[in-house]
Amino acid sequence: MKDRACQTKESTGRAPGETAGRRRRYGVAPFTPLQPIPTPMSAKANAPRPLTARRSGPLTGTVRVPGDKSISHRALMFGALALGETRIEGLLEGEDVLNTAAALRALGAEAEKGADGVWRTRGRGVGGLAEPSQVLDMGNSGTAARLLMGLLSTHPFTSFMTGDASLVKRPMARVTTPLERMGASFVLRSAGRLPGAIVGTDRPVPIEYRLPVASAQVKSAILLAGLNTPGRTTVIETEPTRDHTERMLRHFGIDVRVEEAEGGALAASVVGHGELTARDVVVPADPSSAAFPAVAALIRPDSAVTLTGVGLNPRRAGVYETLREMGADIAFTNAREEGGEPLADLVVRGSALKGVEVPPERAPSMIDEYPVLCAAAACADGPTVMRGLAELRVKESDRLAMMAAGLEACGVRLEMGEDWLVVHGTGRPPKGGATVATAMDHRIAMSFLVLGLATEEPVKVDDGSFIDTSFPGFTALMNGLGAEIGEA
Repeated sequence: MKDRACQTKESTGRAPGETAGRRRRYGVAPFTPLQPIPTPMSAKANAPRPLTARRSGPLTGTVRVPGDKSISHRALMFGALALGETRIEGLLEGEDVLNTAAALRALGAEAEKGADGVWRTRGRGVGGLAEPSQVLDMGNSGTAARLLMGLLSTHPFTSFMTGDASLVKRPMARVTTPLERMGASFVLRSAGRLPGAIVGTDRPVPIEYRLPVASAQVKSAILLAGLNTPGRTTVIETEPTRDHTERMLRHFGIDVRVEEAEGGALAASVVGHGELTARDVVVPADPSSAAFPAVAALIRPDSAVTLTGVGLNPRRAGVYETLREMGADIAFTNAREEGGEPLADLVVRGSALKGVEVPPERAPSMIDEYPVLCAAAACADGPTVMRGLAELRVKESDRLAMMAAGLEACGVRLEMGEDWLVVHGTGRPPKGGATVATAMDHRIAMSFLVLGLATEEPVKVDDGSFIDTSFPGFTALMNGLGAEIGEA
């Protein structure tokens, strides 16, 4: 994508901070590019924290993993748009989500944790966010960066966004391309990377956009931009992706249509200038985070672990379906629903796993869980074939290459292509004994620490400091179940 020069809004005939149509008037502070957003857990580079996992005995106990990261980001953002006070229970208090809260405060919304542990937001209404006087630092979170780009693209001011050393390597063109069609413009580094400027439009136009690659982040960014756009904005996806945005918008009172399109595709749409009404949100335990103790229990004989209140959105639960096909003893109990999201308790027992072929069409429902699935596959009997993995190349790291390199270092035989991986399990844990590079990727770090609980020799990761971005307290929770993970 070609860089674009910053544009002013002088041609609109409105004073800075004045909105069009249903938008509200608000004050605009001058931009000071060197002033970072103050945040309790900043996105500054952390000192590396090597961690080592050693073969453990059976894992046992009942735990709740932290709240769902995807839902936590959205709960804060939608609360920032809603009229009234939104109460959020179970919010993930990892660095990524705290950075989102800090960014929303810089945009004029209220987002604070109460003495009772419940987060509360007070929003500014659709179209009512204020121009920030600070750079929006999104830390490690591609989800937060892309969704917020959607929100900001239909506000008539310029925002500046950056992230940590991992996020600024990730491509943003997939989201800026449709947002430009809606009227926004962007000034980004080569290959559409942060840091950069988001030049919002005061004359957004609705679009119908077919996703070239399955991406819930891109879909959500367009729908969020559509909230402040007159007319109907539609996103068409040929492969179903996470639908947290659609579910939560309905929870906040927005009419979201999801209809079948040509060729069996799904078309999700919103009509702009509706109002979000504040609602209480209970955030389920994160199914991606729950997959780590679940796999750890599966690969340690005689384990029995219960994971409470895990979100089981059908478009997120692919890893559990795959593990059960591999012979995993996983039972879903106490099924219920909170805020439009299904959840249940997971009872996981040590199991003899076998290799399977994972259907490529399942990839969107488990894309973040392939790294830990690789740990399970390394201990399974026979080959596990995984295809349709191109999206792993553009995550916090090139997760496909990182997992392959780490597995081979641990003595696992495998084959890898541009978008596929075959892990040849032998029916017993691999040798281990490696130090694995993480490339600042929390899921790579946790996956190899899980594998190290079963390998013959310890597995060390070069840096576990980034685990807190998604799973604060990971080491303590795992060790409380009987794992042996410690400072290297």
